[in-house]
Amino acid sequence: MLSYLCLLGAIIFEVSGTLLLPVSENFTKPIPTAGLTVCYLIGFFLLTFAIRSIPISIVYATWSGLGVFFVAIFGHFVYRELLPWQGVLGLAMIISGVILVNIFSQAHG
Repeated sequence: MLSYLCLLGAIIFEVSGTLLLPVSENFTKPIPTAGLTVCYLIGFFLLTFAIRSIPISIVYATWSGLGVFFVAIFGHFVYRELLPWQGVLGLAMIISGVILVNIFSQAHG
C-alpha cells in the first residue's frame, strides 16, 4: 500500500513539474524553473520507493499513463488547450489500459 502511495505522490509531483514547464519560459524564470526541478526530483525520488514492491513495468506504465492523463486534463483547464473528442477517447483508453495492467499484474503476480 505504501508503494502505491509513493507512486501516486510521484505522479502528482511529475504532473506539477510538467505544468510548470510553460511558466518557466524555457527556464528563463528562476522561480518556476526551481519549482519544476524540485517537483521532478521529488517525483523520481518517490518512484524509487514504488519500485521496491511493484514491478518496474507496472510502475512505469501507471506513472506515464496517469501522468499523460492528468497533464492533458489540467492543460485543458489551466492553459485552455483544446481537447477534442478523439483526445478524450484516447485518454479513456489510457485509463482503461492502466487499470487493466494493474488488475492483471496483481492477479498473476
